[in-house]
Amino acid sequence: MTSFADLTTIAVGGRIARFVEPTSRVGVIEAVEDADSKGLPLCVIGGGSNLLVSDEPFDGVVIRDARRRITVPDEAAPVENGERIVHVNAEAGANWDDFVAFTVELGLEGVEGLSGIPGTVGASVVQNIGAYGQEVASSVESVEVWDRKTKTTRDIPAADMGFGYRMSALKASMYQAPAVPADRFFPTPRYVVLSVTFVLRHSAQGTVGYGQLAKALGVEVGDRMATTVIRNAVLQVRAAKGMLEDATRYGNPAMAGTKRTDQVAIAMNAQAAQADASATQPDAAPAPDYDRHSCGSFFMNPILHPAAAAALPPDAPRFAATLPDGTPGVKTSAAWLIDHAGFHKGYRIAPDAPASLSTLHTLALTNRGSASAADIAALAKAVQDGVEQAFGIRLVPEPVVVGLDLR
Repeated sequence: MTSFADLTTIAVGGRIARFVEPTSRVGVIEAVEDADSKGLPLCVIGGGSNLLVSDEPFDGVVIRDARRRITVPDEAAPVENGERIVHVNAEAGANWDDFVAFTVELGLEGVEGLSGIPGTVGASVVQNIGAYGQEVASSVESVEVWDRKTKTTRDIPAADMGFGYRMSALKASMYQAPAVPADRFFPTPRYVVLSVTFVLRHSAQGTVGYGQLAKALGVEVGDRMATTVIRNAVLQVRAAKGMLEDATRYGNPAMAGTKRTDQVAIAMNAQAAQADASATQPDAAPAPDYDRHSCGSFFMNPILHPAAAAALPPDAPRFAATLPDGTPGVKTSAAWLIDHAGFHKGYRIAPDAPASLSTLHTLALTNRGSASAADIAALAKAVQDGVEQAFGIRLVPEPVVVGLDLR
């Protein structure tokens, strides 16, 4: 029987009563409708990278969209009038990094900075993923969804998606308050993504939009470089911080076929090259990298009222941001707060605890090989409590948390 431990990047979670992989648009809709009509708990899962589920059996339906087609409705070349806009449509089940690789290979600019983020195209717009100076929101034209309330399909233009920092109207439909699930639509939004249409630019160069990436490339923020170079640099930076998924997970039968085989091979080779053991044994198969057994960044960067931000230590990071009510706010760094509250890289709540902060990045909570969801939750609560005690700020989990209370 398939479990969430088989399907998620952090490799924890209980058994699933019914696991369905529809291979058609109609099949996705019918599977969602079947679960809803029977009043069954429903979890539509992508790559399992932003999900923490309890160890208890999930007595409902888990749907993973098996459609992975990516198409270019436009001709992928500048037209005679010099227009460089190119539309690309991707089905919700397409692996996100496969999508990024596809666009870069096609000579398109717009999402190269989002390379290496685990998950699917459908999940990307729910979470409004972002990294290294880009957010998916800036490249979305429209999102085709199934509305579970009205039982209709609709196309939601980007302007109506409610995109914000790690937020969208889709994600908002799951919560009544931060980390507090809504009564009806949780852990799957009211709107189930069927496909996404992106607007990209025909260009073999992209803009380096983030300081850390510029430093890695030896250039200035705002410089233009080949998108292939930017993509490779992003992958290297993410790997150095343990913020790539463990490529060995694609050897798991439950994950087979969910990512392009050539991209899996590239990731496996890169992971082997990074591992110390592989340096002395070049022919050895890549071993699991437990720093990658995580949900990525586990806590959101807090956006504070200016008065609350003023109470932080002078050296705390501060960035201009917008509060949920639309007024000016200040964003600070969750990783900085965690580190300065006394939680070091590799921190465990006990010497033999099977869950720890990543040894490379304090913002990632990791499964060291035998952790349960309860172990991850205990670590998360320890960090939340410590940061709140030190700074008066309660960190909010970034992943969808099912069957556990991490408020």
